[in-house]
Amino acid sequence: MKKIITALLVTSLSSALFAYSDSDMDGVDDAHDKCPNTPFTDLVDSNGCSKKVLKVKQNNQHYDIIVGANYTGSNFVNTPAADTYSTSLQLDYYYKDFSLQATTSYYKTDDSSGYNDNGFNDSFIGAAYNFYPLQALTLRLGGGALLPTYKTSLNNNNTDYVASLNMSYLLGKWNLFAGYSYTQINDDDVVLDSSTIEYKNTNAYSAGIGYYITNQLYTSVAYNQTESIYKNVDDAKTLSVYAYYSIDKNWFMNFSYAYGLSDTASDNAVSIKLGYYF
Repeated sequence: MKKIITALLVTSLSSALFAYSDSDMDGVDDAHDKCPNTPFTDLVDSNGCSKKVLKVKQNNQHYDIIVGANYTGSNFVNTPAADTYSTSLQLDYYYKDFSLQATTSYYKTDDSSGYNDNGFNDSFIGAAYNFYPLQALTLRLGGGALLPTYKTSLNNNNTDYVASLNMSYLLGKWNLFAGYSYTQINDDDVVLDSSTIEYKNTNAYSAGIGYYITNQLYTSVAYNQTESIYKNVDDAKTLSVYAYYSIDKNWFMNFSYAYGLSDTASDNAVSIKLGYYF
């Protein structure tokens, strides 16, 4: 008799469990749910209908920190061949479409004549804002200051100012981009060995194409042309390749290589950087 009662209880309980169904997981049985498929974030009444929508709080602020190792090899016509190694640090702050940036780097140079030097390069602080005239088009307007942390005997120890405009257009997985920057050079001309070193404001241009190989990997190739800060010196022209890889939701890295196309550009420049986004 006990076995019969136990079997009846188990059968009844199993039927009750399998009879209950809540497809949209709002706590109301499908048989009595008058509003099926309500969003998971909605609070519902006894009929299963939304009475309040819960808004997920989004964090509009983000930061990142990027460290890098860099190499530049140059063999200019009028100077000895030189190798320059540097380490860099970059800090970024993002709030919606607005961003702040600060960068600095420390270098060590050795040339074929036996000369060597080390110290900080000029540091940069700036801000930028993104505009979206079209869904696929992003315009980035930026500005900042080059702080004279690089010390030389050429009297170029004043703060310079930079303004820039960059464009990016998405075509599926392809990305077309271009950029322009203007630098106001505030250094004073200097007389050195009976000759005068004269400074001038500079323009820089770039254009290229990129491709998203996967959601984690992006690559691009670009042409860059930058005017020299010295008068009567030809523009520096380079061809560069770039790769960005997202390791996970926080860690990322990028790699770049530039090849000099003109006598005034460094022969080779390589950079690899590791960043943390939070």
